[in-house]
Amino acid sequence: MTPTATTSTKRTLSTAEARREAVLEAGMAVFAERGFLGTPTTEVARAAGISQAYLFRLFPTKSDLVVAVVRRSNERIYEAFEAAAARAHAEGTDPFEAMANSYSVLLQDRTMLMTQVHQHAAAASMPEVAEASREWFAQLYALVERVTDMTEEEIHRFFATGMLLNVMAAIGVTDEHGDWAKVLRVC
Repeated sequence: MTPTATTSTKRTLSTAEARREAVLEAGMAVFAERGFLGTPTTEVARAAGISQAYLFRLFPTKSDLVVAVVRRSNERIYEAFEAAAARAHAEGTDPFEAMANSYSVLLQDRTMLMTQVHQHAAAASMPEVAEASREWFAQLYALVERVTDMTEEEIHRFFATGMLLNVMAAIGVTDEHGDWAKVLRVC
């Protein structure tokens, strides 16, 4: 959560809010390494510089923490798309292309990439993660539909390409892997 600006002063985060932010940042990094299911909360607490007891005061269950990290990761993608589309509209360029480029940049962040990959894996066994993921896809779909002139088929292709790019990035595919890699990475 970013501090909100008022007309004359900036709001500062309370200690609990600041700790919550630290936990979310640490959680993204730690969960990106071993996944949501395979990472104990003690590792997240240690990375955030707090006790596990305090972590559970901020996030009463591991599930609450996982969902918060999933939402944070998804917010970053939404914000990147929204900013890219706004820039494109202001510059008179294609918002679709701008959003696609912004996603390519996000995929270069290994923590972001792996948080997304683990999110999809966790959704298969954690209904609360599946729900958060569905909510996010609905919001992202609405954004893409609102800021572009794309048809439903083009929006489908945009999302499908994004998921393919996630897989290609996660498994480390480069053009050197052959013609198949060049085709699938470019889509």
